[in-house]
Amino acid sequence: MSVKPVVLLLETEAVARHALAQYLRECGYLVVEATSTDEAIAYFQGGDASVDTALLDVRASGAENVFELARRIRSQYRAEVVLVGAIETAAHKAAELCETGPTLARPYEHSAVLDLIKRLRAERDRSQ
Repeated sequence: MSVKPVVLLLETEAVARHALAQYLRECGYLVVEATSTDEAIAYFQGGDASVDTALLDVRASGAENVFELARRIRSQYRAEVVLVGAIETAAHKAAELCETGPTLARPYEHSAVLDLIKRLRAERDRSQ
């Protein structure tokens, strides 16, 4: 059994965090979600703190600022750290971890949504 890579996702906006976490899970990652630097630190102090990549929202609050947390993760846990300042940047960085990234931006163009659905269905049908 292969071990899935672990991503620590520190994102302050719940909707963005859940969407990115779900996307990364679908790409085969184990995702640890945090809303503050305190939650991220608690994960690391909880024992099994294996993290391959940390995506850190620079706006996150907590006893330790995000930049201090980034230094700690890099030095103590030897994980890759990506600092993100906007939801779009976080989505882009998450896409870099997967083979393909989010392909639609809001506001949605109806024809683009339809074209994407058709393309995905065709790809699925070819792979079966």
